[in-house]
Amino acid sequence: MTQQREHDLVLVGATGFVGRLTAAHLARTAPAGTRVALAGRSLPRLERLRAELPGTARGWPLLVVDVSSERACDELAAGTRVVATTVGPYAVHGLPLVRACARSGTHYADLAAEVLFVRRSIEQAHDAATASGARIVHSCGFDSVPSDLAMMLAHEAARADGAGRLVEATLHVRRVRGGISGGTVDSMRQQVVTLREDPSTRRTVADPDALAATRTAYGRGPAPVARSRRTGRWHGPSVMAGYNTRVVRRSWSLVEGAEPLLYDEVVDTGRGWQGPLKAAAVAGGTAGLAAAMATAPTRRLADRMLPAPGEGPSEEKRKAGMFEVETEAVTTLGAHYVVTVGAPYDPGYDGTAVMLGQAALALVAGEGSDRVGVLTPWTALGDALADRLRRFGFTLEGRRETGARDVRHISK
Repeated sequence: MTQQREHDLVLVGATGFVGRLTAAHLARTAPAGTRVALAGRSLPRLERLRAELPGTARGWPLLVVDVSSERACDELAAGTRVVATTVGPYAVHGLPLVRACARSGTHYADLAAEVLFVRRSIEQAHDAATASGARIVHSCGFDSVPSDLAMMLAHEAARADGAGRLVEATLHVRRVRGGISGGTVDSMRQQVVTLREDPSTRRTVADPDALAATRTAYGRGPAPVARSRRTGRWHGPSVMAGYNTRVVRRSWSLVEGAEPLLYDEVVDTGRGWQGPLKAAAVAGGTAGLAAAMATAPTRRLADRMLPAPGEGPSEEKRKAGMFEVETEAVTTLGAHYVVTVGAPYDPGYDGTAVMLGQAALALVAGEGSDRVGVLTPWTALGDALADRLRRFGFTLEGRRETGARDVRHISK
């Protein structure tokens, strides 16, 4: 991107619920002189949002954009160095903007958690982005930054120690307090509809290597109700595993090629006699949600209980939010690493706004790796994003465990 562009960063979908939170975060944290613009479908809504922002953000330009139009997306991408978008479901609204950024050499970040969308992005945009020098970075929110950066830290530590290559890892959701966003629900809904209407897509969604750069012997499927030998905690399958595991495997394949890795994500439910009961309830709830989304009548019933796109909890409820996940990883030489990622934010709202905002600002600053193409938070931004998140209260730290008396911290 050697030519001068009008904007450094355009936030698309700025008037949505997470979009507004991201705009507010950028208004507070973007370095002085960063040329930010807000984009959406409605000029009056953009004007109301801008009036609520502090300081110089009240002078940010406003762009009315139809993201379904290839021409509009081309014009938008050609005028900015970086695009960050919250407009989902991405399978419906996302591909024209991805393709435009790939053609224009414009860096891109989103909150996608849709296997089919990212697979199509790889198929339709990876080569063009590689040629133009664009970094297309999907999944820059709670899906899938904690998962991806935890694996990065474990991988880097094992390599620095000469402890062998990672061969197995499991992310445990230790604690989480916060709501699921309406946009996430809408993305889940759209993917289920697509699977029902086009059965050929089911194989892609079920494939552990669906997003990987190289075919490998990955995976073992969803985790059953089980008990951790290390901690004694019971766990059940995580609803996020179906997507996050694919993102981690894409990162792994870009870094390590065809080397095998067993990776899974689970939800911890505690010790004692209640642990397995809660784990079974988690498994049943996950299956029940999928079943409810599968048919129109049950989907309408579920819609009455789940947030709609653009909806979210009150500020008071969001302030009570937090999350903590812990990834256990083992190497070929038997070294054991534990990496913790957490933050005092509602993960799907304020936390995601910080993650997306900082990913976008890192792209504006030219931070991260030299890789180009369709990437992941780890392979595009890596330690640069981790360092930025730590400055906003995130915990990203780990330790090597080779015995009760041999614990070495690996955080920066």
